[in-house]
Order: sequence, then C-alpha cells, then structure tokens
Amino acid sequence: MNKERKEFPYADVIVDISHESVDRPFSYRVPEHLKGKLEPGVSVLVPFGKGGGTRQGYVVALRDSISFEENRVKEIAGIAAGDTTVSAVSVRLAGWIREQYGSTMIAALKTVLPAKQRKRNLEKKEICRLLSPEETKKLAEDCGRKHRNAMERLLTALSEQERIPMELVREKLHISPSTINSLEKQGALLVETMRVYRDPINSLREAEQKSAPGSGGIRLSDAQRNIVDSIRKDYDAGVRKTYLIHGITGSGKTEVYMALIEECLKGGRQAIVLIPEIALTYQTVSRFLKRFGGRVSVLHSGLSAGEKYDQCERAKNGDIDVIIGPRSALFTPFDNVGLIIIDEEHEPSYKSETMPKYHARETAVYLASLHRASVVLGSATPSLESYYRAKQGEYGFFYLGERLTGNVLPKVYPVDLRRELREGNRSIFSRKLQELMEDRLEKKQQIMLFLNRRGYAGFVSCRSCGHVMKCPHCSVSLSEHKNGKLVCHYCGYEEPAVKNCPVCSSPYILGFRAGTEAVEERLHRMYPKARVLRMDGDTTKKKESYEKILSAFADGEADILLGTQMIVKGHDFPAVTLVGVLAADMSLFAGDYRAAERTFQLLTQAAGRAGRGSFPGEVVIQTYKPEHYSIVHAAGQNYEGFYEEEILYREIGLYPPAAHIMAVLVTGPDEGRAQHLAKELAKIARRKEESGDLAVLGPGTASLAKLSDHYRFIFYLKSSDVKILAGQRECMEEYIQALQKCPEQVQFDVDPMSGY
Repeated sequence: MNKERKEFPYADVIVDISHESVDRPFSYRVPEHLKGKLEPGVSVLVPFGKGGGTRQGYVVALRDSISFEENRVKEIAGIAAGDTTVSAVSVRLAGWIREQYGSTMIAALKTVLPAKQRKRNLEKKEICRLLSPEETKKLAEDCGRKHRNAMERLLTALSEQERIPMELVREKLHISPSTINSLEKQGALLVETMRVYRDPINSLREAEQKSAPGSGGIRLSDAQRNIVDSIRKDYDAGVRKTYLIHGITGSGKTEVYMALIEECLKGGRQAIVLIPEIALTYQTVSRFLKRFGGRVSVLHSGLSAGEKYDQCERAKNGDIDVIIGPRSALFTPFDNVGLIIIDEEHEPSYKSETMPKYHARETAVYLASLHRASVVLGSATPSLESYYRAKQGEYGFFYLGERLTGNVLPKVYPVDLRRELREGNRSIFSRKLQELMEDRLEKKQQIMLFLNRRGYAGFVSCRSCGHVMKCPHCSVSLSEHKNGKLVCHYCGYEEPAVKNCPVCSSPYILGFRAGTEAVEERLHRMYPKARVLRMDGDTTKKKESYEKILSAFADGEADILLGTQMIVKGHDFPAVTLVGVLAADMSLFAGDYRAAERTFQLLTQAAGRAGRGSFPGEVVIQTYKPEHYSIVHAAGQNYEGFYEEEILYREIGLYPPAAHIMAVLVTGPDEGRAQHLAKELAKIARRKEESGDLAVLGPGTASLAKLSDHYRFIFYLKSSDVKILAGQRECMEEYIQALQKCPEQVQFDVDPMSGY
C-alpha cells in the first residue's frame, strides 16, 4: 500500500448481504493500524448485527467525519484475507450498474470482480551458479576426492550450465535438499524462486511461437484504412466516442480491430476485446497471438479459479495488454483502458441472465467514459439499438461492404417446407438440401448444418399453410402449455389449444420440436460414409471441448459440422461451401418482440459461413414462412431493407429502440403469494399509467411457469423515457422493502433480450 495515502478516520462499507434492506453503506471507524492502508474496493471484516459476529464487506468511501454520535460507530475488525481488491473505478462502475439495472450494491460489486478469491501462487525454483565455471568445476573435483558424490554431480552440472530447474536437480540428478542447502551456505549457488502464472492458452502460445509478433498483420484495404484513420484522428483530437462498424461477413472487421489495438498499445494503453461465445476464443486468440505475441490472454467462465485469478494479476501488473473473452472480460482490472471492442455486438449473450441484468454494450460505454477510452462495436447484422443510435448520430458509423477475398456473398435458396410436405417429403432435409449435400460430399467439400433452436418455447404452427397462433394484443406468438392452453407471456392472454388450423382446417397444427441428436442419427443413416461432428450444449460440457471440435473440423477431420447457434458465430472455415438452416421458424415465432430480428441475424450469420475460401458458397434456408420479411431480407443479405420494416413495427408497438421496456419477474415457493405480489406491484405501476408516458402489460404466467419449485409470474412496463421506468422500479423496491418476511424474489430487467 502507498504510505503517503491520507489517513482517513472513517470508512463507508457495503456489507456482503444481498438483501435490499441492507443495501446501503454503513460507517465504521478505521483502527490506527489500518489508517493509510484502506482505499475504495478493499475487502474488510466488520462487526455487523446483534450477535457480535463479523461480516465481509467492501470499502466504498473514506471520510474525515460522520454525521452521528462517535459512540455509535463500530470499528473495522481487519482486512479480509484471500479476497481481491477492486479499484475505485470498479466501485463507481458497480454503483452505476446497481442504479441502471436494479440489484443490490454487493451483487453489483461481485459482478465487477472477475476473480472472486485470491488463489495460491504457483512457483518455479531454479538453482543458480554463483561462482565462475572454472571455480565451480574445481569445487566439484574437491567434492569428488572427498566422496561427496551428490555435491560433485550438482557442481559439475552447474559448471556446464548457469541455471538448472529445481525439478531437474531433484528428479534427474537425485540431489537432496540438504545437499543444496549446504552448497548454498558455502556461496556456491543460490536457490531462486519465481512466480509462474497459470496460462490458459499455453498450448496456443506454443503453436504460435514460430510466428514472431507482428507477423500476422496484413495490408488494409482503403475502406479498412479509412476506419482506422478516422478513429485515430478522433482519438488524437481528444474525442472519445462509440463507433459502429457494419461489415458484411468476411469483410475484414477483425483486421480493423487489430489495427486499432496496435494504435492503442503504441500509446501505452490496454485493450479489451469482447466476443459472444467461448467457442469463438480458439480462432480469435490464434489471430491475436500472431499479431501481438505474449501480451494477449483470455478470461472466461471455462477457466479454473486459479487461471482467472492469475490473468487478473497479470493485468494489474502490466504483464498483458490485450484481454479476450465474453462479457465478464469487460471487468478485467486494467488501470489504463484505451479501447473496448465488442465483436458480433448484436448477440443476446452480451446481456446477463442473472442479477444484475446488465448489458455489456451499455456497461462498456460507461466504463470507457471512466477511462477516457473509445468503444468499437462490430457486426454483419447490427442490433436495432446500435443501428438506431448510429442513424441518430449518437454513434460514429462505418460500413464495409466487400469481402476481403473478393468473393461474392453465397447464393441463398429459401425452401418452402409446406410445399415439401404437400409433395410427400416428410424428411428433416428438403430435396434441395439433400441434392447439394450429396454434391459437396462427392467433391470433398465441407458442410455446416445449423439447427435453429433459439427461442425454443413451444410455438404452434400449421405445417400445411404456415399459420402461427398469435396473441391478438401483442403481435407475438402464443406458447403451448401442458395444461392445454396457448398463452401470451407479455399480457397474459390465453385461449384453448386448437386441433385444426383456423385458416386452412388442416390437422397438422402442433408445436415445433427438433433436436441435434435426431438430426445426427438421420445423417448417419442417409450418408453412412460421411464424417459428422456435432456441436451443442451436450458435446461442449468439458473444458476445451469447443476448441477440439472446431480445430478437428478446421483440419478436415469431418465432412459435416452439425450444431446450434454456436457454430454460426464468427467462425472462418474456408472449405465450407454449403450451409443448411434446418428450422428457420424456431426463432421466427419465439413469443418475443425480437423474434424477427433474431431470425434475420441468425440466418445472415449462418449464410456468411459459406464460400469464405476459394470456392463459391450456397445456403439453403428451410422454412414454413418463406414470404416473411426477415427471411426475404436474410436471403438477399439486405440489412437496410430489414431494418426499415422492423423499426416500423417497433415504433408502432413501443418496443426498443423506439421505446424502453422493463420486465418484472416475481418468483416464489407459494403460487398464490407470488401471483398476489405480482398483481400488487403491477397495481403500483398502473397508478402512474394514466398520467402519461407509461403502459403496463400483465401480469401473467411466465413462459417457464415453475422452476426449482418456485412459481414465476411476469409483467412488463413500457415507456419512451428510461428514467420513468427507473422511478417505477424504485417505487416497487420501496414496497418490497416494507414487506415483512417476504419469501418471494423480484427481478427487474430493462430492455430484455428475450421473453420470459
């Protein structure tokens, strides 16, 4: 700690109890032995409650005085052992997350701590020669004459080699600790202990050692160079802002990122690169290692606690400059961030699914403001929020419209599954897809099959005419429940399940079901000689399973890669010339106002995996709604056309980005109590509904009605002003705090990325 730090007599501490009733700082006296040693973010032990026990907490502020009697102030017991320290920036960031997204302060603080606990340091010991080679050899000969054989062996080895690893000395030379200690006392050698960091990408580093740092750079195109020069010009002029790069698949966004990072590092600052999935780490890190060498590392949930802790220590110590990972990597404890890049910024995985439900994009923009840094968002299919802000001039905007290879975008064939059914094809694969798959297998080219399971919520559609059962009030599909009802999870509307299509009277109206295992079995029956790799939640549970599957496919060890959405996000396989989308409608009718946007993005991203090498690509999209605008524009790779239609729907329905929406989820072990609390909270919100810019929908049963014996109810608030929603949240929080012994939990989610 800095000895010149001011010695404040009091500290405000947030106590580690995640409950709203104690979600405020408590003042404590700083004992003499800790004065000058505390700072915001230090974890301390404090007396708390009537029992006289201590609790762990975090210092959030230091003070010269307090506003109440001295005799009421308790004293900090000590600094907590084994916990990491967060910086003042992290404390401010946690406070912002708490205010923006609604949670306890301690939950927000834990969110910004990527490594929760201190872990034991790994150490490496070496035996170092202190005498000259000649002196060491002479001493070895003396030991030999005195029959001190172990000393002779060690000294002989040291006369030939200045430093020897301790494990080699013990295991190969068979030298005991007493022999080493004896020679160390004589001044012949020194035992040096060095810290060794756990390296989660050591195997990748070894593979890239042959490539010197900087060798991965390429000459930028004029369009790429314009982006880099424009952002650098802003930066040099002191302008810090957020930029959106809309680049078609294969247009070279990653090369732009690396050029910007290079400029950032030249200025002595650090860069954070966010990717949506752990599955993307392998290819992304390989490219960055070629460019920046050992200054790169990763941080994600697949690492051990020790690996996470070591990467944070390396970041604090300045041993790395670039961190790559999913949204949690945003909280890497760099002290001088200059650039934050969010690749595939449209992905819903950037929104946290647990409290606090922060969005990495908004959080990155705030974090950048604290560091005076720039933010770069990139996507072939930008989120409507980002594109809307770019159109409003809030974000800088750039477009990359050509593939680096010069190849054209793949040819896309939308296939009408209604017609396939009428003509007798009941297979998982359309005739067009089967024809193209046989062609690619014969040509020894690779195939990717994407089973679109996002939004799997039991929507009901007609296989004959394509009609989907929808809510008459919310323009989203109804979800099928086991009680025989179709339910809207926005407003609570429900109606009985149907046995015949209300449009064409067909009996083929039912919930859509599909699975990767069933598809894999079908592939083996149809193409017994084809080598198939499956990539989904079941096959990627083990550590490094992502990398093993992707590297095997990249090395040509399989003909077909079958998977869910994780296979269509940013991967670059030059040998893939065919992509098949097996169930486009799974996300199109997911009971979610973002369903059309999700579908367009997934289909466009999936199509972008084909034809990235020297051969042209083709894509087959299988759907019951080929006329839907999201599928039409995805087939045409027309983002602007899709945006114009979709933003009109959002404006009419008051959905983001035209307005804001807040989901309020109430869960509890007693169904009646949970439902009653949801109704009471909705009633509080409805008091303000008539006064202006606020609409309340629900409450109703959540799409997942019961989880772990807890019943779930949901309602939504809409407003064009997010501050109105924040005010409503505060009113509901006050009501909840006033309740005694409330077993229910309430979660607030601003602009949710999916339905409940």
